[in-house]
Amino acid sequence: MVNRMVLQNIMHRPVRTAVSILAVAIEVGMVMLVVGLTTGLLNESAKRVEGVGADVLVQPPGASFFFGLTQAPMPIKIADRLAEIPRVGGVAPALFQFNSTGGLNLIYGIDMESFNRVTGGFVYHSGGPFEQPYDILVDDWYAKANHVKVGQNLSFLNHSFRVAGIVEHGKGARLFIPLKTAQEMSGALDKASIFFVKCTDPGYTDQVITSIHQLLPRYQILSVKEYMSLMSSNNLPAMRAFLTVMILVAVVIGFLVIFLSMYTTITERTREIGILKSLGASKTYIIEAILREAGLLAVIGVLAGIAGTWFARKVILASFPTLSIDLTIEWAGRAALLAMVGSLIGAFYPALRAAQLDPVDALSYE
Repeated sequence: MVNRMVLQNIMHRPVRTAVSILAVAIEVGMVMLVVGLTTGLLNESAKRVEGVGADVLVQPPGASFFFGLTQAPMPIKIADRLAEIPRVGGVAPALFQFNSTGGLNLIYGIDMESFNRVTGGFVYHSGGPFEQPYDILVDDWYAKANHVKVGQNLSFLNHSFRVAGIVEHGKGARLFIPLKTAQEMSGALDKASIFFVKCTDPGYTDQVITSIHQLLPRYQILSVKEYMSLMSSNNLPAMRAFLTVMILVAVVIGFLVIFLSMYTTITERTREIGILKSLGASKTYIIEAILREAGLLAVIGVLAGIAGTWFARKVILASFPTLSIDLTIEWAGRAALLAMVGSLIGAFYPALRAAQLDPVDALSYE
C-alpha cells in the first residue's frame, strides 16, 4: 500500500520529480567527474614520468612535485658528476618550460643523445628528431587533439617552432625542444630543472640514491617508484582540500533540492496527510512513506548520474583527447552513498513536520 502511494505521488508531479532526479544525478556526476579528472591527471602525469625510463629523479632543494613549477637553478655540469657514480647507466638533464599561450603546456628542453640513452629513444609516428634549433617534437595525443602535422609551425614561448616529428606518448612531456634552445629562451644557460638518472639495473636504485645524497646532500632525490606513490590527492593537501570543497558543494545541491521538493510535497498534500491520520495512520507510517519517496528519487537519480557520468566522460575525451578521467567503482559507490544519505537527511525534516500535523487542522487546510 505504501509503495503504491509513493509511486502515485511521484508520477503526480512529473516535472518536480524530474528536477529532483536531475539534482541527485548532478550531485553524483560532479563527485565522480571532479575526482576522476583530478586523479586521472595526476596518474597520467606520473605514468608519463615513469615512461621516461629513469630510476631516480634529482631536483633542486624545495622543488615541487608538479613539474613546470620548478625553476632551473642546477648547474648542468652536475650531470657529469652523476654519471661518474657507480651503477649509473645514464643521466639526462631536462629544462622545464611552462607555456600558457593557447592552453597550459609543459615543454621539456632535452639533449637528444642523453635523453635517448635513458629512455631508449622515441618511437616516431612520422617525421624525425630535431634538425634545427627551433624544431619541436609533439606526442601523438597532442597531435590528434590539435590536428598537428609534421612540418607545421607552432607558436610557443613567443617563438615559432617547426614540428620535426610526432612521437609516441608517455615520455614525460607532450612537447620537446632542444635543451640549448630552452636555456637561451629562459636565460638559464648551462642550467637544468631535473636530472633523470638511469641505473645499470633497477636493483641498484637504493644504492645509487645513497651515493647521490652524499654528493648532493641538500637536493631532492626520489626514486621513480616513490614519486609515483606521492602523486595522489591524499599526499597533496591543496588537492585534497579542493576535492573536499567540490564534494561538499555537490552534496549541498542534492540536499537542498530534495529538501525543497519534499517540503513542497508536504505543503501540497496537507489535506491528504490529514485524511491518512484520521483513518489511523501513525506518525511512523507517514515518515516512512515520505522517506521511501525520497529514497526512490535518490536511487533513480544515482543510476541516472552514474550512466550520465560515463557518457560525459566519452564526450569530454572525444573533445579533449589529452585529458585523462579515471572513473572507479569505488568512487561511484561513494558518490551514490553521499547522494542517498543527503537525500534522506533532506527529506527527514519535511517527513517529521508531516507526521506532527494535527488531523483536524490538516483536513481544514486550503
